Amino acid sequence: MIKLQNITKYYPSDLGKQYIFRDINFEIPAGHNIGILGSNGAGKSTLFRLLAGSEYPNKGKVITDKAISWPVALATGIHPQMTGRENTRFIGRVNGVADLDEYEEKVKSFAELGIKYDLPVRTYSSGMRSRLAFGCCIAIDFDIYLIDEATSVGDQKFRQKARQALLEKRNTANVIMVSHEIKEIEEFCDSAIVLHDGKLTFYADLQEAIEIYKSL
Repeated sequence: MIKLQNITKYYPSDLGKQYIFRDINFEIPAGHNIGILGSNGAGKSTLFRLLAGSEYPNKGKVITDKAISWPVALATGIHPQMTGRENTRFIGRVNGVADLDEYEEKVKSFAELGIKYDLPVRTYSSGMRSRLAFGCCIAIDFDIYLIDEATSVGDQKFRQKARQALLEKRNTANVIMVSHEIKEIEEFCDSAIVLHDGKLTFYADLQEAIEIYKSL
């Protein structure tokens, strides 16, 4: 269960408060792989950040009894002065991983960093940093994975590996996805939330949601 309770979110501007959501009450249905659809500026990224806990509402709260990942493939929480291994152990401890040694090796293998796993992350390319973040996330068993353009990480070979890992995760968990690619939404999701005029509408039929989104 993920419940948005009396959520209001705005951003200050020279023209005053720019509201994204006003007093939203909405429950995201459990047991679905959900795409978030909406026109540019509708609030997709804002909703995603609220679910991830990387932003807070101005009023109200997000209530959940699920273990939710940070956005897959985003290097959130990766410290540039620490090595890949040190970052992995830190993230593992924060997320209550029982066997840190096993977790370390899983991440090292998945991220394909080789000896650079023991070098500071500040020496990594952006692709290497994203692969580390992806590996750290996918190696933890969350109830819900937040996916934001995740399959654009790294080269073609790694993107295929990332895609396969996420598809396998759907056997034991659910996903909530933001993507500009409808084909990607269709591949990972079975339903959708359409954002329009500050309102959220859930559609159990993904194709119905896509048609409504295209008509906005």
